[in-house]
Amino acid sequence: MSETEITIDSAMPELPIPIYTAVRMGTMRSRDGDLFEIKVGLDDSLVIQLKEKSLDVTDVEIQNNTSDRERFGEGSYQEWYEKGRVPFALIDAAGNLAALAWFGPKPLGRKSLKHLTAVERAQDERQLDAGDWHTIVYRAYNPYRGKGLMKAFVKFAMDSYRAAYPHSKIWAGIYAENPASRGLVERLGFKECADLSDASSHETVMVWEEQ
Repeated sequence: MSETEITIDSAMPELPIPIYTAVRMGTMRSRDGDLFEIKVGLDDSLVIQLKEKSLDVTDVEIQNNTSDRERFGEGSYQEWYEKGRVPFALIDAAGNLAALAWFGPKPLGRKSLKHLTAVERAQDERQLDAGDWHTIVYRAYNPYRGKGLMKAFVKFAMDSYRAAYPHSKIWAGIYAENPASRGLVERLGFKECADLSDASSHETVMVWEEQ
């Protein structure tokens, strides 16, 4: 098989769905022939896996290129979810979390958690005016990182999310040290917003442009 194939077998549920709920939307078969489930939302077992993966010190990419240790490993999933976040999960045949993508309202250019100042951290993000701007964040987990899963999965998740929020304008904050992540959003149609990119935090702001 040369291409990743996605089969949709359930309609998108009304968003946001209740916390600790996961709804199957379909399946994805990788170019290697591996079959995955695609779900919107995370149930209790997937939240536990997310916490474990966020605390995994052997996963250097997660520790160095994301704020997940503080966000999910040490922080509260409930507090994160209450910001209006909508997660999509890619799950392997054994029930393991293979990849994650999430969306939600967030002011354009607001830095990731690890780069916020003390003053910025004190702000309740739910009270900030994001306008029509919504963030996209994604990551693959070992042993599936680098297996060619992410473009099809993230595109499906973004298309599904935008169908539910058609006026949303999607942006991503990309670390300069993570060129693979930038390459992915560029293939999905994102362009750099140089005026909002921050050299001090090595974070590049990328904005999706409808094709």
